Amino acid sequence: MRWISNSLLAGALLLAGAGLAKAAMLATTATDLTVYSGPGTEYPSVGIATRGSSAVLDGCLDGENWCRIDVNGMRGWVFAQELTVDYNGAPVVVREHRVDLGVPVVTYEQTGSIAGPADPAPGDEMIGRVGTIVPPPEVITYIERTPVDPAAYDGDIVVGATLPSDVVISAVPNYRYSYVRINDRPILVDPQSRRIVYIYE
Repeated sequence: MRWISNSLLAGALLLAGAGLAKAAMLATTATDLTVYSGPGTEYPSVGIATRGSSAVLDGCLDGENWCRIDVNGMRGWVFAQELTVDYNGAPVVVREHRVDLGVPVVTYEQTGSIAGPADPAPGDEMIGRVGTIVPPPEVITYIERTPVDPAAYDGDIVVGATLPSDVVISAVPNYRYSYVRINDRPILVDPQSRRIVYIYE
């Protein structure tokens, strides 16, 4: 899908099957992974779940490998290959054992107007919503005091653009986003997806 800066994406999550909300399936993150607000890397990052985190698996999209989880206080979407579930006393990868595990099927419908699920679970109001981040003042202070060499980048500098792997980004201490300087402009980047999330004017 095409990213539109500062727009809202609508999402509707429908759980398949009666009583599914009561049948929680426990999973574990197999690696450090990015939790997205929708089923795809083009959606904004909700946060990072570290390897070995316990998660509640709501289900996965039918015929696809994106699954909806609740992990470390975050609700969002991850790739099925990054989750394991105990099966017959041993951890197995969700992507490879969906049928054996009886993973529920969920659906995600996107429109273009109002963000948020049609029938959200408690604490689920923000799924699908795209917001503008507001970096704290200490972030730009750190960036100004810690200069880096400008990066060469020929693409569009817009929120949502993904930087190529050869663009070096630098971490900001105690902050979820990294930064890079392009055309003498500090830019905040999601270190996992390498997507631009904020551009300083």
